[in-house]
Amino acid sequence: MSILSRNLLNIRSKLWQALPAQPCLLCGSFNHNGAWCKACDRGLPYLTAPHCPLCALPTLHGDICGRCLKRKPQFDRTLALFEYTFPLDKLVQALKFGERLMLVNGLADSLSQRVEMRPDCIIAMPLHPTRLRERGFNQSMELARRIANNLDISLLGHACRRVRDTPPQSALAWKERGKNMRKAFVCSKDMSGKHVAVVDDVMTSGASLNEISAALRNAGAHEVSAWVVARTLPRV
Repeated sequence: MSILSRNLLNIRSKLWQALPAQPCLLCGSFNHNGAWCKACDRGLPYLTAPHCPLCALPTLHGDICGRCLKRKPQFDRTLALFEYTFPLDKLVQALKFGERLMLVNGLADSLSQRVEMRPDCIIAMPLHPTRLRERGFNQSMELARRIANNLDISLLGHACRRVRDTPPQSALAWKERGKNMRKAFVCSKDMSGKHVAVVDDVMTSGASLNEISAALRNAGAHEVSAWVVARTLPRV
């Protein structure tokens, strides 16, 4: 992250402190930290353990995992802020299904602070128009908009479209998710030579990110990074 971007985040944080205290969505205590308090933030499942640089699954020494060695994904790296487990999963669900849009700022700002490799542009994981009408907003677009503003990077709001209204990935077994997402996206913008970051809320099997990355590659993208709030890890 550039010095300017970091300074802007620090200024915004100080301005936030001047606002009236609000209840933490996790414990209810009043605070000036944002949607959740500092004590609860320390208890969130930040993804700090060694993990595969491509897909963010755990590996012993941070090496590329066997799955990615066997079949390299269409994206080049994954930046994941949290493990998708309690209580972070409740925050994501509150944003996605409870319309708690006040969570966008805290999640997006925290993810922005982890960015080390600056892309040429940012896109959000698109929803199919039918799903967008039902939900009324795209949480990934809201996150991407905030991150793009934080980092002063162009957000390409309509570069990619979801052209297949597929069943929710969460309703399918992991092995079925790749097939479900096949050819679900198209990219109408020339991405020749660009490094593109794709923002999404949660990465589980990686099928959606893999397919949209393939569409970006077909449009000429040279490099694709996946930026996600949380990564679902296999149960052990």
